[in-house]
Amino acid sequence: MSAFKEKPEAKKKAKASAKAQTGGYRRVKRLEARVTPEQKKLLEHAASLSGRSLTDFMIAAIQEVACRTIREHETITLGQEDREVFVNALLEEPEPTEKAKQAAERYLKNQA
Repeated sequence: MSAFKEKPEAKKKAKASAKAQTGGYRRVKRLEARVTPEQKKLLEHAASLSGRSLTDFMIAAIQEVACRTIREHETITLGQEDREVFVNALLEEPEPTEKAKQAAERYLKNQA
């Protein structure tokens, strides 16, 4: 056996790692990007340093940025004072208005 051939255990670990990264799904969709030679060199260098293929590196980086972007747009961050106002508004029930009381009376009358 050549010293350069992968051991079966290494292949199994690589497959398991790839399966974990893709959620067990086979990759069937394709994305393409045009980059400058400098950008490609930078990406290849970063992928090499992280021990990943260029494709795996780019997918991981893109997915990380996508998740962060979505999280930033779906999350509201409140300061201490705003947080207290918000929580108090949830915890303290306001008194019903006269219109609300009348509507409740009409509803109860119609239900009888």
